[in-house]
Parts: sequence; structure tokens; C-alpha cells
Amino acid sequence: MTDPQTSLTTDSATLAEELFAPGVGAQAGPPTTPASDTGTAGAGPGSHSHGGPAPTGSPAERFTSADPDDFPVVTGREEQWRFTPMKRVRPLLEGADSDARLELTSDLPDGVELTTVGADDPLLKGLPEPVDRLAALTRVRAGGATVVRVPAEAQLDRPVTLSLRGTGSDEVVWGQTVVQVGNFAKATIVLDHAGSAKYSGGVTVLVGDGAQVELISVQEWEPGTAHGGQFDAVVGRDATFRQVVVTLGGDLVRLVSNVEYAGPGGTAELSGVYFADETQHQEHRLWVDHATPNCVSNVVYKGALQGEQAHTVWVGDVRIRPAATGTETYELNRNLVLTDGARADSVPNLEIETGEIVSAGHASATGRFDDEQLFYLCSRGIDAETARRLVVRGFFADVVQKIAVPELADRLMGTIEQRLGALPGLEEQDVEAGELQPA
Repeated sequence: MTDPQTSLTTDSATLAEELFAPGVGAQAGPPTTPASDTGTAGAGPGSHSHGGPAPTGSPAERFTSADPDDFPVVTGREEQWRFTPMKRVRPLLEGADSDARLELTSDLPDGVELTTVGADDPLLKGLPEPVDRLAALTRVRAGGATVVRVPAEAQLDRPVTLSLRGTGSDEVVWGQTVVQVGNFAKATIVLDHAGSAKYSGGVTVLVGDGAQVELISVQEWEPGTAHGGQFDAVVGRDATFRQVVVTLGGDLVRLVSNVEYAGPGGTAELSGVYFADETQHQEHRLWVDHATPNCVSNVVYKGALQGEQAHTVWVGDVRIRPAATGTETYELNRNLVLTDGARADSVPNLEIETGEIVSAGHASATGRFDDEQLFYLCSRGIDAETARRLVVRGFFADVVQKIAVPELADRLMGTIEQRLGALPGLEEQDVEAGELQPA
């Protein structure tokens, strides 16, 4: 096996699969019995629903609006908000107007345009609508958007990089970013968030027909940061959209990712890595709306948690509408709990309203290290702390390897390894010796 400090390997990913304790992480989700006065999501002739009653994270019809007043005031009892700590998100939900901005620096390949548009620009009128009150507030308060335009048939020689840094202002920062990629272009977009802020941002990626687009969003905020955001992707005919979300920093990060298809033959791959430390809350919600024939979606999110009151939430919703024949979809969430006192909530939802599909499925698992397997590694001369690092590295490897920017992938894995060594309680946990069975 190669040096774990310098590279990611297929072997390390395989090792993680072998060391993940079998039989853990029974699929989590809302009850399958409808609540009183509610219908079942997706109910109807020929429909199938994994997700329970309609007012869950996977409703039969999802309410959207660009007007914040169309949404009720958030109390924390709503299904969309029940996992979110209200005290931390309240400064964003109060919706105070602000002129504060993140510091923006950019690296643009030749041919890429970076500009700003006002709130009345026709481009913004045609974007997917906000799905909750915070996203609607963001659309109104941002007062316009930063727009990245990649021309049709462009083949960029390097990623488009937007570095967004919080300056520590007490005011809420509102932001909106729109990425337009022309037909048959190929582009990688990196949004790199750092610094300290109270930030609510919207990101929309418009993928032209036949285009190939990768969006990489990194949340490496400093302590004290609260970040709420809505990510939208509109995938054109025969286009491919890949999104990788990496969440490592901040006190509260709550990101909602939505995908819709503008034509048949589209593919969307949504991947994510998150690592929550003591008291951090990291929440990722996804919605993939299959309303067009012959489209593909694949979701893979992996998270690790360590420390008291570390909390992660993953909610994955996929809806296959009656017209979406030939759909192929799968979603997977796995969580690795490294210490006592951490909590991972995982809720996959799948609604199928036509039987004419290729395949559909979902899986969710949450578990701890298998002490017997760790003992096996230790018996081969690997110390307990190194063994744990190998497992975590392998656990994340298949997702991190999808990042098309090697130096960024190396940086993020280095941050994860630093976090692993920062908690004394991790190396203090003994590996229990078990009886080894012959191979």
C-alpha cells in the first residue's frame, strides 16, 4: 500500500469497505404509516414511495417561491428544519438587509467572463425558485448576482476558481452566484469558502445541451461561521453535471442541493464529504427531480464525526415522475462515528411514479470502527492511530478522488488528517483485542 500521507489508492478504499463493521446502520427514515390528515407521498396508480407521509423531506409536490412571505416563519418544528439548531441559524432567518460582502478573488481561464447583474436582470427571473424561507430571503437580499459565463464548445485549460472569504463582519452576508455553461462546453468550477462570516448564498448552474460541468464547493470556514445555501443545477439534453461538496469548517453549515433536467439523456452525479468535529452541525439536503425520460442520477455522500455534540444530517430525496421513463438512479449515504457523543442522522427518500425505469435504489449506513479488524491491522505492525487514519482515509478516498483538481484534493485530505490528530480522545481509545480467525 502506498504512503497514506502522499496519495489515495484503490487499495485504501477497499480496506475501508472491509473494516466497516458489518450489519450496522439500519436504514433510517420517516415512518411509512401516514400521519393523520396527510396523504402518502407519491400515492396513486402505479406509484411507489419510500419516504412516508407527504409532509416529509420528500413531498409529492414541493412548494417553491421567490417571495419570503410565502413561507411561514420558521419555528424548528417543520420537517425541513427539525434537525437544524435554531439558535445558530436564527441570525440568517431574521433576514436583515445588509451591504456586507465576502471578499472575492478569481482565477479565470481564457474565454470565461465574470460579471455582475442587478436584481431585475432577466437571467435571474428564470432561475429555479427558492425551496425554503432562507433561500427566498437570499434571493431578495442579494440584490443581484455574480455571473460566470463559459462560452459554447469551450474546452478550458484549467478550473474556474472563485475564492470567497468572510471578513468576520457581524452583519449577515447575502450572495448569489450563477454559472452559465454553453452547449458542448467542458468546464470545472471551484467555489472555495474560507474565513469567518454569517453567510447565506445561492448557487445556480445552468448546463447547456451536451456540456460537461463539474462544480466543486469547499466549506473550510473558521469557527463561529454560519453558512446556509441553496445549490440548483439545470441539466440540459445529453449533458453531464457533477457536483462535489466538501464541508469541513464552520459552526453551522446547511446546504440544500437541487437538480432538474431540461431535456432527455442528462446525467447528474452528486458527491459529498463532510467531517464534523466537536459542536459542529453540518446538514446536507438533496432533491433530484426526474421529470424527463432517460436521465441518470447518482448520489454518494460520506461523513465522519468526532467529539461531543458533533452532529451531521443528510436527507436525500429522489422523485421519479410518471413521464420519467428510462430513469436510472441510486443514492448512498454512509457515516463513520469516531467517538462517543457524536450523532449522525440519515434519511433517504425515494418516490417512483412509473414502472418503466431502468433501476432505482437507495442505502444508508451509520457505524463505528470494527475493533476486531483494527486489532488485525495492529497485529501486522500498524499502530492503532495509524490504523484509524488509514480507515478514514480509505473511507473518503472514492469521493475525494472525484475532485478533478489534484492539488485541491490533497489539501482537503491534509485538513482531514489534521483534524483526526487534533482530538486527544481519539488516540486514547483502546483497540479491544479479539481472537483472529485464520484466513
